[in-house]
Amino acid sequence: MNPSAPAPADAVSPARFLRAILALGVGGFAIGTGEFVIMGLLPEVAKDIGVSIPQAGHVISAYALGVVIGAPVLAVLSANWGRRALLMALMAVFAAGNFASAAAPGYVSLNLLRFASGLPHGTYFGVAALVAAALAPPGRRARAVGLVMLGLTGATLVGVPIAAWLGQHFGWRAAFVFVGVIALLAVVLIRRDVPDLRPATGASPLRELGALRRKQVWLTLGIAAIGFGGMFSVFSYVKPTLTEVAGLRVEHVPFVLALFGVGMVAGNIVGSRLADKALMRTIGGVMVYSAIVLLAFTFTAHHWLLASLNVLLVGTIVAIGPALQIRLMDVAGDAQALAAALNHSAFNMANALGAWLGGVAISAGLGWTSTGWVGALLAVAGLGIFAWALADARRTARLSAAAAT
Repeated sequence: MNPSAPAPADAVSPARFLRAILALGVGGFAIGTGEFVIMGLLPEVAKDIGVSIPQAGHVISAYALGVVIGAPVLAVLSANWGRRALLMALMAVFAAGNFASAAAPGYVSLNLLRFASGLPHGTYFGVAALVAAALAPPGRRARAVGLVMLGLTGATLVGVPIAAWLGQHFGWRAAFVFVGVIALLAVVLIRRDVPDLRPATGASPLRELGALRRKQVWLTLGIAAIGFGGMFSVFSYVKPTLTEVAGLRVEHVPFVLALFGVGMVAGNIVGSRLADKALMRTIGGVMVYSAIVLLAFTFTAHHWLLASLNVLLVGTIVAIGPALQIRLMDVAGDAQALAAALNHSAFNMANALGAWLGGVAISAGLGWTSTGWVGALLAVAGLGIFAWALADARRTARLSAAAAT
């Protein structure tokens, strides 16, 4: 266990560990459902609040902006909070934001409330990862983090379809009420099943800001923000690519999107296991794998069956998530909370970067399949940052060894 990470007040049994992970995972399930369900309800939202569908899409950007800003700010301000109380507070704010979103009267208020709903996202996952790693048996930190993240990836398979069904039959506002109810359930489960972990000795906002002085923290965040962006460059435009290039019928697209969700769940499970065995090799290996899978989409997109299987593989790229989370914990020193939360800011930046560059390529007349090339180039760039981080770590280790002798 990292000496600067929070420690449980008492040792936990395997059964208590699993209950705690489940409680944290339910919170991740709520956040994942709330983040992704709106993408399938934009026409309903646009019609209800009287704006165009592209304007309604601004609520997605507002949420992402809330994640990017909220993760570092809340992580620093809450540095000396008890972990269980902080997790409960974050999930309560998320629940309130979703209930308020369901009652938003118009475009401006809905955007502001989605921004507010996104604020707890990154800090929740960062702190939940710290708690899971602290409670995990030796050698199983990444798997514990992966189980928490399974709530997020599992939401794409279960939570989002349920919320979308509610939104289509009872109005889009019902979907946000559903998310708020799950978030309140998470508060209850966290209160009951998560041990009361103390922050690290001497934790303070100033010390958390110390993470920003560490080169390896920035390099790891760079891998996430750039290398992981390739997945979003393809997935953001997967529907028009499947229908326009592969000739897939529109009514069959949800089944392919479900394959993407299956890939995310599988990648999260496998990636966390690999990270426990060989952390740095997993990060580098997933970057190479990502480049190959994304480049392949350029060629498989012309056939609906091959394209569908490739979309499943694109989903598995999420395998890098637990590995990067653990790497940040290892290089952040005594500024654990901020570094862990920033990981999710980086992933949301990857979302924005990948979608934007994919759109630039399409607008330039390179065709729908050009997103595969964009994704592969981003993965190669992420691999380059990984090589830089590896070389810097080795150089620092040599200098430390020389100084010691």
